[in-house]
Amino acid sequence: MKEYLGILGGMGPMASALFYKMITEKTVAEKDQDHINIVLLSDAQTPDRTAAILSDDFAKWQAAWDSLHEDCLTLQNLGCKAICTTCNTAHYYLHQFDDLKIPIISMIRETAKEMGRLHKGEKVAVLATDGTIQTGLYQKELEKCGVEPYICTPESQKLVMHLIYDCIKAGLPADKEALAAVDAEVKAAGCKGALLACTELSVIKADEHLDDFYTDPMEVMAERAIEFMGKQVKK
Repeated sequence: MKEYLGILGGMGPMASALFYKMITEKTVAEKDQDHINIVLLSDAQTPDRTAAILSDDFAKWQAAWDSLHEDCLTLQNLGCKAICTTCNTAHYYLHQFDDLKIPIISMIRETAKEMGRLHKGEKVAVLATDGTIQTGLYQKELEKCGVEPYICTPESQKLVMHLIYDCIKAGLPADKEALAAVDAEVKAAGCKGALLACTELSVIKADEHLDDFYTDPMEVMAERAIEFMGKQVKK
């Protein structure tokens, strides 16, 4: 029986496409049949996760939960062996789905472990949506792994949200001035690295060819998914 990796995408669509490309490029393969079998569920109608988490309206929170949970069950019922999701903020919900019979390959937890290996005892910036920051998803996991998380000032956090929503989600290129301002702040704060903890920022890393100061959690998740599915990662 064939085994499939489930990808819960559409949040946003460009990030889903980039993740599929990452997995393909990072897998050691000489022919089509050497690659991982994948089911990509691109649900662009998933309610905005950040808006749901920050809202005082429980109905909005529940709508995001229901949509993500239904999609995970769909991937499970299609025979997927594990699930990856190309949205950092969505992990707030996925970490709570304890009724699934297949594992979630957590972008948050796997990236925190990687940062613990690379930056133990050092400060690392978390560049993410307001929703991801408010939940403390990365902060908690980084601290468990011996890494000090750095959260941007309100001014720079607005720039991060601008890059995510006004640029990439809107189908526009990154605002280079905003990116440079955020870069200057986190380096001045003594950070030894920064996490692109939103998949729209992953798109910016690819488009702008950002250096290794910036770690893309989606790349970490891609490598762990390849290994989980019994394939080799290109070095």
